[in-house]
Amino acid sequence: MKDLIKNFLIIIVIFLVISSLFALVSGPFEERKEISLTQLARDINEEKVKEIVVIGDELLITYRDQSKAISRKEKELALTQSLLNYGLQKEELLKVDIRERKEANYGTWVSQILLALPLILFIVFFWMIFRRAKTGAMEALSFTKARPRLFGVDTKKEKITFEDVGGLKEAKEELKEVVEFLKTPTKFLKIGAKIPRGILLVGPPGTGKTLLARAVANEAGVPFFSISGSEFIELFVGVGAGRVRSLFETAKKHQPSIIFIDELDAIGRVRGAGIGGGHDEREQTLNQILVELDGFEKDATCIVMAATNRPDILDPALLRPGRFDRRIVLDLPDIKEREKILKIHCKGKPLAPDVDLREVAERTPGFSGADLANVVNEAAILAARRNKTQIYQTEFLESIEKVLLGPERKSHILTKKEKEIAAYHEAGHALVSAMLPNTEPVRKISIIARGMAAGYTLKTPKEERRLKTKSEFLSEMAVLLGGYVAEDIKFKEITTGASSDLEKASEIARKLVKEYGMSSLGPISFGKREQLVFLGKEISEQRNYSEKVATQIDKEVARLLRQAEKKARRILTKNRKILEKLAQTLIKKETIEKEEFEKIVGKKKTKKSKTKRAHSSVG
Repeated sequence: MKDLIKNFLIIIVIFLVISSLFALVSGPFEERKEISLTQLARDINEEKVKEIVVIGDELLITYRDQSKAISRKEKELALTQSLLNYGLQKEELLKVDIRERKEANYGTWVSQILLALPLILFIVFFWMIFRRAKTGAMEALSFTKARPRLFGVDTKKEKITFEDVGGLKEAKEELKEVVEFLKTPTKFLKIGAKIPRGILLVGPPGTGKTLLARAVANEAGVPFFSISGSEFIELFVGVGAGRVRSLFETAKKHQPSIIFIDELDAIGRVRGAGIGGGHDEREQTLNQILVELDGFEKDATCIVMAATNRPDILDPALLRPGRFDRRIVLDLPDIKEREKILKIHCKGKPLAPDVDLREVAERTPGFSGADLANVVNEAAILAARRNKTQIYQTEFLESIEKVLLGPERKSHILTKKEKEIAAYHEAGHALVSAMLPNTEPVRKISIIARGMAAGYTLKTPKEERRLKTKSEFLSEMAVLLGGYVAEDIKFKEITTGASSDLEKASEIARKLVKEYGMSSLGPISFGKREQLVFLGKEISEQRNYSEKVATQIDKEVARLLRQAEKKARRILTKNRKILEKLAQTLIKKETIEKEEFEKIVGKKKTKKSKTKRAHSSVG
């Protein structure tokens, strides 16, 4: 409606401009008096007239004093004869320049146009209204059409290949046969082989699921239709199913091709648990996807790929053979893969000679490919902010801490008392970690506020491990409670800075008892978690045990926590002098690196396990 009013106002302005121009052009530039033929004949006899221009029946008269006048001649007679009849002397007429000019009816046709202009404006106005109405009707008809983003051979966008995807060796090997099928499908069809139509990429966020799918399309040189699961669902019923049909029809027209559905869990959740039953719009969309997956011909060369980080909540019908029956798991990268990913993201960036990407990879356990890209980008931003022409190792190490904990809060100035509490708290974490087996080496201790943390102890493992033992969990709990115990030993009271540590330690203890079977209650798993399918969150736990067992669980959790506290207290009490030295050094320097920490502690331990990457205290 706003555009319609705007267009109408533009038309009105154009009309006013044309009217003004016409008035300017057609209007007289100077005032002319009208005289009779008798007066004209008298003026010619008196030799006052210089020139007469004849335009039809109109006479334009110019006097010798440059004044002008107009007159009209008789239609039946010539101008000379008319003037002679009015007493003009013939010899005087020879002294006047008489010229004839063709009549131009500009005023007539312009005035006709201006008279018709309102009608023209109304016609144009209503034509625009009908045009907009037609466009709206067409948009309504195309509302159920899918609008996937197209990548592939005909686009000018940057092409992603397997070389641009760091790590994921096994996943790339699995997908290479898909590329081969798309390039030479007859090779498989001749032998009677049927390539899987649905390929499900499963992995944590940021591991490169979408990137890997695009690499498959670019390696095969086929169109790649990418769409998110949430783009199917709209307010109106049936739109999602219509868009599914439209997407598959478009992809089949461009065979061989790839359909990629990102975040499949947005529409592929288990049916029957949502609101609305079988008439739920999301379920109708899922049903249509299942139908389309079954509708491929044997010789069709269209492959459907999807990505999700929640495979546990997908409908079983999606995962049966003939649909998404090939599942490719994308794990978080190990240290070698992290180094390779860092090299890929550092391409084209000016690195200083002191940059050691291996050290950066060692300090980033548990980072995904997206996290590592963020680390490299933050390092580049830090270098640019400091007006450097190259990225140095210091920028990389600072960017790791920024990604982990947030930016430094230099304006967050601790009081002398708060600084002392934070120093003893972090020293307690670090000292317990150094004195216990099965813990990680301490890389850095700091009481400079970052994000929500008033201080932090950064630890990194020497080797990647997938499994953890009970002793490693117990040691981790003791390290978590090290800050809590250090505050109690030094100040004889506890602050709120240990709240996050207590929460993490309690969670570990409860998992040891209820999930891992690592307690005196035996190898039993207690409780069954329930979730709302349409929300994707845990909202309750179904208790499959009695109140008596619940009491035993609570007692066992409390026993494990007290045991961890006693272990931390014993270590800190025995090494009270080292604790004091660490805390005082922190108060003075605010940051202690690995080498200085090992010098203060007095020994260098070999660590084995992989736990959390940093312990922080929130003040």
